[in-house]
Amino acid sequence: MTLDMIPVARTRAYPPRVSAFTQTFWEGLRDGRWQSTCCEACGKFTFPPKPVCPHCWSPRMQWKELGQRGTLYSWTRIHAAPKVFVDEAPYAVCVVDLDIGLRIATRLVEREGQPFQCGMPVELVVLQYEDGPLLASRPL
Repeated sequence: MTLDMIPVARTRAYPPRVSAFTQTFWEGLRDGRWQSTCCEACGKFTFPPKPVCPHCWSPRMQWKELGQRGTLYSWTRIHAAPKVFVDEAPYAVCVVDLDIGLRIATRLVEREGQPFQCGMPVELVVLQYEDGPLLASRPL
C-alpha cells in the first residue's frame, strides 16, 4: 500500500542527511512506501531505521513496510519558527501513535474544516517537495 503524495512547490527547508543505510528509507518514501527496520530476533519495529535493534541488540534487522494509520497523541502549531522554517510558519507538528506500536513525530497537514483533536485517527502521507520527500500526518 502506498501513501498519498502531496506536492509542495518549494525545496525542503532542512533536508535530511541521507546515509548509505538510510538511503533505502528515503528512496522508498519518494515512491510512497513507508518502511523501516524490524528485528528478526525480537520482532520489534524501529523508527527511525536502525542497523542494530535497540530492544535486544541483535544486528539481524530487515526492511519491512509499515501500517499507515494511527492516533494523534499530541500536536502544536508553530508560530515563532526557527530561522530555517520561518517561511513556512505557522505550521503544525505532532506525535502519532501508529497502529503497529511505534510513536513518531511528523508535520501535521490540515484538511479543510477539520480541526485537530488529540485522539483522532490520522494517516501518514508524503510531502513531495521539489528536492525530495518528507513524511507527514493528516486527519482521516
